[in-house]
Amino acid sequence: MLNGKKIIVVMPAYNAEHTLERTFNEIPFDIVDDVVLVDDTSKDNTSVLAYQLGIKNVIRHEKNRGYGGNQKTCYAKAIELGADIVIMLHPDYQYTPKLIHAFSSVIAYDVFPVVFGSRILGKGALKGGMPLYKYFFNRVLTLFQNVLMNQKLSEYHTGYRAFKTEVLKDINFELCSDDFVFDNQIAAQIFYSGYEIGEITCPTKYFKEASSINLERSIIYGFGVVITSIQYCFQKAGLINLKLFEKRK
Repeated sequence: MLNGKKIIVVMPAYNAEHTLERTFNEIPFDIVDDVVLVDDTSKDNTSVLAYQLGIKNVIRHEKNRGYGGNQKTCYAKAIELGADIVIMLHPDYQYTPKLIHAFSSVIAYDVFPVVFGSRILGKGALKGGMPLYKYFFNRVLTLFQNVLMNQKLSEYHTGYRAFKTEVLKDINFELCSDDFVFDNQIAAQIFYSGYEIGEITCPTKYFKEASSINLERSIIYGFGVVITSIQYCFQKAGLINLKLFEKRK
């Protein structure tokens, strides 16, 4: 715990056998109370290794639900376990677990209710090996989103995120897509509900075993980001009324 807050790390996993142990071993268990790993029907021994490492809360989907669907299971389980702070950490070792202290402190001491680890603040993205085309579209999409959503984040596309559980209970993340655009839809829900998002500079690593979507999936994701931003803008203006932005009842 930190400042009396129960901290749970959730790990959405898919074929993470080669990187899971390195990631898990760097989690700071002096403050982290529990870990949840959701295996989205991996073709390797991710679940077996997770049990061997001592992760008690291992959930394996019988059918692949996608990146967004995996996160839904992660957050639901963390809420069920009574988390006060939920930190999403990819088990592919692309993001360093050593920043969990920083993420937790920002939320535990009520600085921000949500924190994103930004690869763009500083020069972490390109230095860590992010492909140039991904970096370019990251910057273009982020600028587009900031304009339409009237925000000022350095990056919307990071997979390293921490939430005050009250936020997850308030927004209806189950209405978001099961695909990669989930990350942008949940960010839109958070802003629409009046919460702020803080950012922490985060180095990143791109290597063979690290998960990354291909160009075709990136293009589909990009269109989803554009649509989500337009929907948010129209919703704020009162021009449409989408179920996506409804709070839990």
